[in-house]
Amino acid sequence: MTSAPPPFDPELAAALEMIKDVISPGLTPQEIGTARQGAGIEMLADLDLTLGGAFEVEDRAVPGPEGAPDVSLLICRPTAPATAGPLPVIYHVHGGGMVLGNNRAGVEGPLAWARELDAVVVSVEYRLAPEHPHPAPIDDVHAGLLWTAEHAKEIGGDPERIVLAGASAGGGLTAALALLLRDRRGPRPRGQMLLCPMLDDRNDTFSSHQMAGLGTWDRTANETGWGALLGDRRGGPEVSPYAAPARATDLSGLPPAFLDVGSAETFRDEVVDYASRIWQCGGIAELHVWPGGFHGFDGCTPQAALSQAARGARLGWLRRLLAG
Repeated sequence: MTSAPPPFDPELAAALEMIKDVISPGLTPQEIGTARQGAGIEMLADLDLTLGGAFEVEDRAVPGPEGAPDVSLLICRPTAPATAGPLPVIYHVHGGGMVLGNNRAGVEGPLAWARELDAVVVSVEYRLAPEHPHPAPIDDVHAGLLWTAEHAKEIGGDPERIVLAGASAGGGLTAALALLLRDRRGPRPRGQMLLCPMLDDRNDTFSSHQMAGLGTWDRTANETGWGALLGDRRGGPEVSPYAAPARATDLSGLPPAFLDVGSAETFRDEVVDYASRIWQCGGIAELHVWPGGFHGFDGCTPQAALSQAARGARLGWLRRLLAG
């Protein structure tokens, strides 16, 4: 029997009340098509990705995995870099539960970091489940990263200072990419930023049960996302860590990690466990559990005090990482 859930932060609770008729925590497979046509997706096309002229923006198709279509990269370069020479690169993987989104979704966060840190942003688009189950999404993300590392100087970036970053499903794919690069001896990123990452297909942590029906993404939605990615394999014994990074038995040798999660969300326990296992393997991880935070809270309530604290912590970590 699970206990009562932790309370939402008061500012966040008020915001949840306002959006409860728009965002349901329990996405079902039948609702994926409707969610893809939602107003939020249309708004992505209208974003000013130049941030008022601070960036020049390019869409580029690069070679995808062998036998697969090209991968679309959104490349945003500072128009007037404050520093000479190649710039850090933030390689961004969008969220959307493995079933939604494109390379413009969530990119405003990395662009804000890049404006502060004088960096290039590369945001990758990947094929979505269920039409394209595992390994299509991680293969696309991997192909985009290999191109970015090989062509970093061409886009004004430094191949030795690439930081992987993603939220939710994008955080899970970011963690999977770090594992894949380690195991295949690929380019070594400077760090990995895992924001409320979707890590564990088994969907059976204490927090997944405790937060059922609450917030913006609960265990029903989680089952929908993982089921789309893995089909009948979800929860079984043969799931690859490149699909569900929580399945990895060895978390040594990874780039330094930043992980954050809300205390009042489905992913809380799997994120805390992942950070703990990085430490147990002798790795470097910074973990923040934001009290009363729901899944993706800072995107819904950017002006809330908790959101400002979370954004400040992320920027501070990136600044220290890139200064080292």
